[in-house]
Amino acid sequence: MASQPKRMGDPISLVCPTPADLESTAQLEELLREAGLYESPEESAVRAEVLRDLQGIVDRWVKQLAFQHGYQDAMVEEATALLLPFGSYRLGVHGRGSDIDALVVGPSYADRDHDFFVVLAAALAAETESVTDLQPVPGAHVPVMKMRLRGVQVDLVYASVNLAVVPRDLDLSDRSVLRGLDHVTARCLGGVRVADEILRLVPDAAAFRTALRCVKHWAKARGVYSNVSGFLGGVAWAILVARVCQLYPNAAPSMLVPRFFKVLSQWRWPAPVMLCGIEHDDEIGLPVWDGRRNPRDRTHLMPVITPAYPCMNSTYNVSQATQRIIKEQIQAGHVACQEIAGGGGGRGWSALFQPFPFFSAHKSYLQVDATVAGGEDELREWKGWVESRLRNLVAMVEWDTSGELLCHQNPQAYDAKPHGLQCTSSFFVGLSKPQQQQPPQPQAQKPQFDLRATADAFLQDVYTYRFWRPGLEVAVMHVRRKDLPTYVTQRIRSPNNHGQRKRSFDESSSSSSTSSGDDGSEKRPGGRAKLHPT
Repeated sequence: MASQPKRMGDPISLVCPTPADLESTAQLEELLREAGLYESPEESAVRAEVLRDLQGIVDRWVKQLAFQHGYQDAMVEEATALLLPFGSYRLGVHGRGSDIDALVVGPSYADRDHDFFVVLAAALAAETESVTDLQPVPGAHVPVMKMRLRGVQVDLVYASVNLAVVPRDLDLSDRSVLRGLDHVTARCLGGVRVADEILRLVPDAAAFRTALRCVKHWAKARGVYSNVSGFLGGVAWAILVARVCQLYPNAAPSMLVPRFFKVLSQWRWPAPVMLCGIEHDDEIGLPVWDGRRNPRDRTHLMPVITPAYPCMNSTYNVSQATQRIIKEQIQAGHVACQEIAGGGGGRGWSALFQPFPFFSAHKSYLQVDATVAGGEDELREWKGWVESRLRNLVAMVEWDTSGELLCHQNPQAYDAKPHGLQCTSSFFVGLSKPQQQQPPQPQAQKPQFDLRATADAFLQDVYTYRFWRPGLEVAVMHVRRKDLPTYVTQRIRSPNNHGQRKRSFDESSSSSSTSSGDDGSEKRPGGRAKLHPT
């Protein structure tokens, strides 16, 4: 097995917790329990059953494939696949209702495109009593099969290794398992390898887990937990917390959390955050993130580098807009921790987790509606695609207005009440202007921003969806705070729920319905929007 990379640098402080720090940690843990961030023994038992059931299904699937490939009976009997959870479950920070991310490691003769996404998908679909909401997503950056098994959301990825038989004790930390694999397969194996390496590199796993639960709870409350939206996902937050744990190896969680915000509020981005040194392996030859060697890597704004070979940037989706918001929220967290330490407000740790007031922070918004004609299953698929393109809309708005409009994307989706099989889910992007050092312009000279062309370009991008079909629609409109739809205001418990949303479309040139071309082929819809922010 290859030598393990060493931790980065020396710690900042070796100070141990005082009795007051331990008491504060107990208060923090109690708050996290009250927030539902620890699952009950009954829920743990259900998850264990889900993993056992899934292991049985994939074992039967591999034996079926071995038989179909003509292997002898002894080989068929020996055929198995590994099922390994990763993500929050493997790190030990999952809570009530958390998803299970799991990796299936199969033999060399079981491929992803057909055997996993067709044959295994059919086997799962046949489990009608336990499997629901089955949704293969083969075109994702990490191809995934989503489902609910016994009511638990499971995201399943697949990696085929260069072995005819996958042993139950296969050591994925040995990088030789990566030899001869393509980039996508290496990424699929990375979830397990990265989680294990993070736990190996932190000085105190228990303190790390509590601090990470706290930071994830904070990030979700402040609207900066979403890799697909260009914020930070679970892996990135875990690496950031782990780095602070390395810098303060003897600290209790109540000490680590304030230091987390202090360290990151002062971090000199784009200097990368790393838990260990970057290693290259010319024999295996997989691409590795390395800003010293790769000019493209130096363009990343907030690099947070995974610790297992081949190391990658877990924050490649971060844009100038989301970086600005992340930095603002980290600074706000730093201020909140200072006030908590000083006894201000009298609310203790709960002051850190106050939700960001997104719908009172801006006067106007872009509302992006993803609509389907075929029910909730179809909506789940379509809105996932629309959500993945929203960061492009944010970038285009800021670019097309030369930074005169700033965008703040809300990673939450808001579902309208279905009308029969027609379902709509809405996303919102808050709009604001940069703080001006000069006096404001007179009312008559306020600039107006016509974003019809920008919205057009976004819609064209969305309608490049590989699996688009009639009935999948998207619309963009400008809506002011007082005109937010009632299904949003009711969810955020706002008293302003009487207004009707106002469309700012140029109706003569906009459409979100499907039309037929002269040749009988179906054209994908388009639309325009016009924005006049105050």
